[in-house]
Amino acid sequence: MTKPKISHLLYVAAVLLLATSLAGLHADSISDRARALHKRALVVDTHDDTPQRMVWDKFDLAHHDPRGHIDIPRMREGNLGAIFFSIWVPSKVTGPLAVKRALAQIDAVREQVRLHPADLALATTAAEVRAAHAQGKIAALMGVEGGHMMDDDLGLLRLYAALGVRYLTLTHFLNNNWADSSTDKPAHNGLTDFGKEVVRELNRLGVIVDISHVSDKTFADALAITKAPVIASHSSSRAICNHPRNMTDDMMRALAKNGGVIHINYHYTFLSQEALDATRAMGKEVTVVDQEVEKLCGENEACQVMEGERRAHEMMTSGKVPKVSWDKIIEHIDHAVKIAGVDHVGLGSDFDGATMPFGMEDVTKIPQITEALLRKRYSEKDIEKILGGNTLRVLAEVERVSRTMQSGAGK
Repeated sequence: MTKPKISHLLYVAAVLLLATSLAGLHADSISDRARALHKRALVVDTHDDTPQRMVWDKFDLAHHDPRGHIDIPRMREGNLGAIFFSIWVPSKVTGPLAVKRALAQIDAVREQVRLHPADLALATTAAEVRAAHAQGKIAALMGVEGGHMMDDDLGLLRLYAALGVRYLTLTHFLNNNWADSSTDKPAHNGLTDFGKEVVRELNRLGVIVDISHVSDKTFADALAITKAPVIASHSSSRAICNHPRNMTDDMMRALAKNGGVIHINYHYTFLSQEALDATRAMGKEVTVVDQEVEKLCGENEACQVMEGERRAHEMMTSGKVPKVSWDKIIEHIDHAVKIAGVDHVGLGSDFDGATMPFGMEDVTKIPQITEALLRKRYSEKDIEKILGGNTLRVLAEVERVSRTMQSGAGK
């Protein structure tokens, strides 16, 4: 056997060294591009539950807090440009008390904007979001998470809209008097006649119809009635994780046909089938944990959420539930893009309201999403759509439909 010449071996080694160096440069180049892209993008998150902390714990957004997922310093670090603060009251709280608590949260959000005008700007339109971004401010928007908070009163819906609310999630975990939830036994076969009237009034007011949490039939009824695009403010893919809170591929296709957007939720049991199955298998143990949290926190809803999250992370850390990594978010985004198209996917973290996967501990980690999508060869233009462009398009179109209806042309 003829031995290779030393000069040939040196040549091969040089080629391998050059290839390795180029690969390293390529990796660094992607990281640099990702940082630049994320910095200039207008990043929008459509679901964040921090208003609970503002009301129950008197939490000030200017305070950098090691707990929770959101505050102004960390939003700055993660380059979050616009955030929909969730006005949420549990489904079991109804009537005047639910309205009172919702109004307290709306007031708390508006007060944070008043207290921190250099950092926050209240926004109700796509143009106002862009104007805030141009001024170096974070746009603060609001969504009411659960139709039970309007107490079957369209007048209250109009009041919420006047106070700045720009989406209504039709249900929460339980049915209300006019719509079925995805996590309750059907009671209305979707939307009642009054529920359909709610959708029409949302269109007229320029408030986005949010179909996260609703049953599949409620979703279909809402799409049949609405004249404007709808969103799922914080839902993931049921094909990857078979939770009723997630959307099927057919639902995503219908949403895309409507012009709407699915915003991927980061909650661990909405991302991972293995984690969902393990949590369900724990059965009574999970019920006991829930009872302990309720006993510890009482009515303090912020405490309930944060203590529940802490204990869920303990279950993952101890191995009772498989650990869920942040890159499952990318898997759900990628699947939704394949099914619905890149114009119909966005981000709806559920920060301060859900248990985050490992590696997505708070809002400072969202630049990872930009880099991961670049590494999957998404174009910069398409990444900007996912980060926020698609959401702003829907908001602008909902405004246009509202103007048309209020002018009389859409009646």
